[in-house]
Amino acid sequence: MKRDPIHNMLEPGLGQGSIATRRAWLIAAAALAFAVAWIVFGYWRTGASMVGIWARSDTFAHGFLVAPISAWLIWRERASLLEVAPQPSWWVLVPLTGAGAGWLLGELGNVNAVAQFAFVAMLVLAVPAVIGTRAARRIAFPLAFLFFAVPAGEFLMPQLMEWTADITVFALRLTGIPVYREGQNFHIPTGNWSVVEACSGVRYLIASVVIGTLFAYLTYRSTMRRIVFIGFSILVPVIANWARAYMIVMIGHLSGNRLAVGVDHLIYGWVFFGLVILVMFWLGSRWREDGVPAIGPERSFNWAPGVAAPPGEFLLVAVMVAIAAMVWPLGERLIEKSDAASLPALSAPVSIGDWRADESPLTTWRPQFQNPPAQLRERWQRGDAEVGLYVGYYRNQSADQKLVSSDNALVRSSERDWIRLGGGVRTVEVGGHPVSVRTAELKGPGEDRLLAWYWYWIDGRLTASDPLAKVYTALSRLMGRGDDSAVVIVYTRDKRPGEAEATLERFMRDAGPALGKMLDDTRARR
Repeated sequence: MKRDPIHNMLEPGLGQGSIATRRAWLIAAAALAFAVAWIVFGYWRTGASMVGIWARSDTFAHGFLVAPISAWLIWRERASLLEVAPQPSWWVLVPLTGAGAGWLLGELGNVNAVAQFAFVAMLVLAVPAVIGTRAARRIAFPLAFLFFAVPAGEFLMPQLMEWTADITVFALRLTGIPVYREGQNFHIPTGNWSVVEACSGVRYLIASVVIGTLFAYLTYRSTMRRIVFIGFSILVPVIANWARAYMIVMIGHLSGNRLAVGVDHLIYGWVFFGLVILVMFWLGSRWREDGVPAIGPERSFNWAPGVAAPPGEFLLVAVMVAIAAMVWPLGERLIEKSDAASLPALSAPVSIGDWRADESPLTTWRPQFQNPPAQLRERWQRGDAEVGLYVGYYRNQSADQKLVSSDNALVRSSERDWIRLGGGVRTVEVGGHPVSVRTAELKGPGEDRLLAWYWYWIDGRLTASDPLAKVYTALSRLMGRGDDSAVVIVYTRDKRPGEAEATLERFMRDAGPALGKMLDDTRARR
């Protein structure tokens, strides 16, 4: 006698649902495969950008494993799924449409993480939309695990670097070693050290959270134990990275800088991290519960499997999922087409009150903003006062050419001649209006020091906030005004306390209107 196709995929004793339920699952699985494939096809650029980051970044290389692990976790629950009759949940189309809108805003604002999270959210939401929330609850964790495929977390890097430098310097002083610190750089009697991106520990943190979350799901049944272990998988790598940084400096110090200063620096770090994680898992396994049978909320109440939806309903909801997902890429293409404009050209003012322009640079320092289509770099003088001005203007922004990016900075950590000592936020008068600007203290060769103020201009709006700059860019594009944006940086030599601030304040009062008009005129010539 010929056996049912679904029954053939099951081990003996698994899947006690009716033949009708199993056949409904075949149709539901086909409809879901169609919906997922359609979303992947419509958002292939977003998916490709994620894969590209996995391929070139060691921090996010785990992304290649997320989907296979999720599929394996779902396969483990196949018997449990067959106990529930699939029934589409139409209301899930509402949050799925919202995820599509979030993707559009992420694309318009050039926020890759938002667009990628929205893309994964649409894939995840397509599952309960087609098979129903009752069935989807049984594979809730494998579906949520897919979000680890999004290469996000580098925004934590500056704060982690700051903490690592603080703790390392504190521990060195506690050990009795004198330390002189300048920003993320510090000097001890046997050598100089810097806390760069690789020292932030973000790689350790992300790896620990991904592995720790999977370990907690597979090892524990109690929700509280899972939460506690995931909490430890966040806390332990951060503390371990502080210990690693201190250990590396001490090894270098005690060995006369013969050890822990080259490739072995990274090797010692990964070996230490590996040992810490192994100890964490060993301790966590002492309270394991994976030998205890899992009792889901539905099975504990002996709920009936229910009645499967008609075959046509699965196909209809899959088509609706495809429609709800595809409207947003079409809208984005229309906006991109209307946004397209010629390359910008900045026309700098010849004079600003008593200030006079000079083409020679104020210092050797150059802001590290990548690929602006137009830029302006000048020195302005008024008596003995000198101010440097830099404007980077962006239009037709893309992943490789955008205003707000982790690649853009005043000074890169790898730069040798200039370092950033500190900074903050303050309110200054720009064009007669109070505006919050970022401040930065920079140190160059010898005793050359600069005070810099900078902010963003987005279609006439001024802000010092990266997230707000992204929001303003998305709103401008939605309103059909394009993505014209600029960074404005003013800086002067910091010789005596209070003098640099006074110089920049005077320049901004005088130059604010002229700079605003220059940017507005450039925008008007789109």
